[in-house]
Amino acid sequence: MNCVAYPVILSILACFLHDTNIQSYVISTITVPNGGPWGSWGKAEFCSHGYAVGFSLKIEPYQGGKKGYDDTSLNGIRLVCSDGTFISSSVGPWGGWSEIQYCPRLTKMISFSLRVERPQINGDDSACSNIQFLCDDNTTILVGNSHLWGTFGPWSQQCSRFICGIQTKVEAPQDSEDDTALNDVKFFCCP
Repeated sequence: MNCVAYPVILSILACFLHDTNIQSYVISTITVPNGGPWGSWGKAEFCSHGYAVGFSLKIEPYQGGKKGYDDTSLNGIRLVCSDGTFISSSVGPWGGWSEIQYCPRLTKMISFSLRVERPQINGDDSACSNIQFLCDDNTTILVGNSHLWGTFGPWSQQCSRFICGIQTKVEAPQDSEDDTALNDVKFFCCP
């Protein structure tokens, strides 16, 4: 066997096993019933070590409400893992990232609720406008600093231990049509 190729094969095998092991540790997926109807699901992302302890939102500012202006509101969710890394799934192109909010020290994120604006028929659709998370002290709720459009729906089930992964549903840019960006999200629970 070629000694130079041996480390490369081990690296490829380690990467494969790493990805497979993370997904095999997922014990449940938590969702909510009020996500928006548009877009497609992006790739699931997982904390490589640890669990989610905080989050940041990509938010497009209010566009003015005039004819021809198009509000998308929430464009992305980025989780902060306990090892200091960030993960996100699909993200819309508009807006900027908010400041990070964290669960109190030594606590983890275990549940969420989405604020969603229902379809506007003849108006400007924005779909998801905000999110909130429950930390595992069962008293701390982290509320995103996005728009107030729509209403918060029911809370998801709680992870038995913690959130460790994310997958988002995002509508691609619609050119001259109405854009909505982030429409739904699901989180993965690890033991």
